[in-house]
Amino acid sequence: MNTTINIIGSGFSSLAAASYLARTGCNVTVYEKNSIIGGRARQLKKDGFTFDMGPTWYWMPDVFERFFEDFGKRPKDYYELKKLSPAYSVCFGMNDFITIGDNLDEICRVFDKTEPGSSSKLRKFIAEAKSNYDIAIKDLVYRPGLSPLELVTPQTIAKLGQFFGNISRDIRKEFKNKKLVQILEFPVLFLGAKPSDTPSFYSFMNYADFGLGTWYPKGGMFSVVEAMQQLAIEQGVKFVTDANVEKIEVDEDGRATHIIVNGEKIAGDITLSGADYHHTETLLDKKYRQYSEGYWEKKTFAPSSLLFYVGFSKPVENVEHHTLFFDVEFDDHAADIYDDPKWPEQPLFYASFSAKTDSDTAPQGMEAGTFLIPLAPGLEDTPKLREVYFEKIITRLENLTQQSLKDSILFKESFCVNDFVNDYNSYKGNAYGLANTLLQTAFLRPGLKSNKVKNLFFTGQLTVPGPGVPPALISGKLVAGLIEKQLYKQSKQTFTKRYEINI
Repeated sequence: MNTTINIIGSGFSSLAAASYLARTGCNVTVYEKNSIIGGRARQLKKDGFTFDMGPTWYWMPDVFERFFEDFGKRPKDYYELKKLSPAYSVCFGMNDFITIGDNLDEICRVFDKTEPGSSSKLRKFIAEAKSNYDIAIKDLVYRPGLSPLELVTPQTIAKLGQFFGNISRDIRKEFKNKKLVQILEFPVLFLGAKPSDTPSFYSFMNYADFGLGTWYPKGGMFSVVEAMQQLAIEQGVKFVTDANVEKIEVDEDGRATHIIVNGEKIAGDITLSGADYHHTETLLDKKYRQYSEGYWEKKTFAPSSLLFYVGFSKPVENVEHHTLFFDVEFDDHAADIYDDPKWPEQPLFYASFSAKTDSDTAPQGMEAGTFLIPLAPGLEDTPKLREVYFEKIITRLENLTQQSLKDSILFKESFCVNDFVNDYNSYKGNAYGLANTLLQTAFLRPGLKSNKVKNLFFTGQLTVPGPGVPPALISGKLVAGLIEKQLYKQSKQTFTKRYEINI
């Protein structure tokens, strides 16, 4: 097969699609605007410290296994994976932590200690979550979102009510302790919407958390990026970095024929964009865009983030590798993201201290700290605001963990709304893509294939199946499948025509 495929962007979905397509014999080239591949999952190295700039949670290990198995490989062929024990810790105040273990029995003991008798309810809740996981992650999300009928199965019909309920109501019906409620609502935040706006069926995220656990690839999530790049290279994929795609050209027959990269015109039979969906459409002449600005404006986007990458000259004590700080009102912060977008007065925040697990990520006796504050996309972003919020969270971290840290800061780097726009062409600087709400699920999301431009396809967190690293791998597989079907159909038609001519 001599088909040439040009892929825009090198995030997880692009890397996955590249390998699947190259495996079929296509000539695949990935164009990345930045100097490092990985998209939002890039890596920052400074003064002996190593930071994942984007995703830091490795959930749903079965999705990664399934991806590599498609090529006769295993994750362990490329990176070392460790299950974290404990998985993470949640801080609700000074000397008030709940630590989540690496197995359900241990988590049940913690629940009973916090809310007597709650473990039986938890086991029932997780059993239902596992049932949803088996339906969703092992089946439904591997469907390309072309028709509402993809969602209609005997299993989903039996659970129809869960598509119209919501996670928050389900949890609060069974659990009365506010801390346990917040812990159970936490996993669905990865889907980009408030728990009260997330269908009950998405409780499968709780099984991903409590059932499958939290893992860590040695070297960080960028090790997975490197693994996927290596796999792609083994399939014959070529990579070009510092390659800014400026335009997608369409011929008079409505076919995407070329991309303009750093001023150079590059031909291709298929164009696949793993870049921001909205941005990709701006690379087309207006008449070829599927979605108006008004369409995007009305959509519910997952949050943006203010991130800090901090090098400490000493270990940070009284924290786990993953630590959530829920010592302020969750609902108030959520309202500032989704209801009345503004900078939160008292933000929740997340911190990752990778050297607790992987000593190679910081010099001996030191600590690499990554901090994340979820924000509404599109907010004003200034150096002054960043400093104000760093002071807020570092002061709280000191107070809550009862230690002095400010004098131990060797350096800090920040990344926020403006950087998401500048580095990733992200719509309004969103960090996670389009939220998974009921009206933004499956066939109701922007499509994997353009309905206005032939041979133009999309993949990533704004299309099917949704935000998150495992869904990104699946999105790459889905779009590659659509492209392969189209190429097969075209080759079959070509063969038929040649046969008829010969006759």
